[in-house]
Amino acid sequence: FNAKEVQELEAEFDRIVAQIVQSGEAVNAKWSGPEMEKMGAADTVVLHTHNVQQYSAAWTRALLHPKFLEAATAILGPNVVLHHTKLFQKPAELGAPFPMHQDWGYFPTELDTMMAGIIHVSPATDAMGCLRVYPGTHKLGRMDEAMGGSDLLLEKYPIEAATPLEAERGDVVFFH
Repeated sequence: FNAKEVQELEAEFDRIVAQIVQSGEAVNAKWSGPEMEKMGAADTVVLHTHNVQQYSAAWTRALLHPKFLEAATAILGPNVVLHHTKLFQKPAELGAPFPMHQDWGYFPTELDTMMAGIIHVSPATDAMGCLRVYPGTHKLGRMDEAMGGSDLLLEKYPIEAATPLEAERGDVVFFH
């Protein structure tokens, strides 16, 4: 996404976050359990909401952006269906980590055709807690212990040993 598009998406992102904070609803999507305690994340926050395109025409346009669709169809083929969108904000100094996990267990699909994409509206650096991955683990297929709450997964794939995927404003990271 270009600078003007990202500026509009960021403004809409901030507007939506302000709206959900003002609502007073429980919008903290921080994971719970022993893995979070081991990471020292007891007092952390991840603000979230679903289906952002329902709250913003700018976000609807982003999902229909020719370059976004070109990348999505290059990975999935021509029959792309939107399952849902999410907005996550990890506040500075308080942002909660996500433990290593696979999304497949949460959103199983036939032929493993589910894909996620992150549209960055701000820089994501390692120091800020950017996405981390283990290159090549996608080739292992589905892992029963990969739901994010498994000690076995945490021992085998500790987050601090994962490869950080830093990104600039406007970058999109697809993972499958």
